[in-house]
Amino acid sequence: MDAAVVLQGSIASEKPRIAAAMALLQRGSAARVALSVPKESHWGEEVKPIARQYLEKNFGSELAGRVDFCETSADVNSTEQEAQAVSECIQEHGWKTIELVTSNYQSRRAGMIWRKTLRKRDPSIHLSVDGLADSEYQPHGWWQQRPYAEIWALESAKLAWSIL
Repeated sequence: MDAAVVLQGSIASEKPRIAAAMALLQRGSAARVALSVPKESHWGEEVKPIARQYLEKNFGSELAGRVDFCETSADVNSTEQEAQAVSECIQEHGWKTIELVTSNYQSRRAGMIWRKTLRKRDPSIHLSVDGLADSEYQPHGWWQQRPYAEIWALESAKLAWSIL
């Protein structure tokens, strides 16, 4: 595959997503990794240098050098907006086979949104979705813990909205 694309999320969600994408890169399953990052942090600092430093420290400079940053603006606050912003980056790089790396609980909805967005931009792009286990959500017994139930309810509403 040309690139594994890591979607933005909470710190607890994003670290395993990055690690999974870097593992694809290390195994040779992906030629590149694309990280969706905001241009600036909440404190006005540029994110790319901080992210590059994190990648080099945790995965080595050789692998970190095969990561591209797809910057989004600060007003991106939905999967659809992120897909629109990052699909420009995908098209600029000329990637045709993409694996979306995201959390398991949002993989179906994210895949639907991304396929629709990419189809409009370039129908020749092939997308697969890798839904990772997420420490913020447990699919088995989700109804027994409030945080998991909240995620399930919110994600179910988002999925229904996306389908409509």
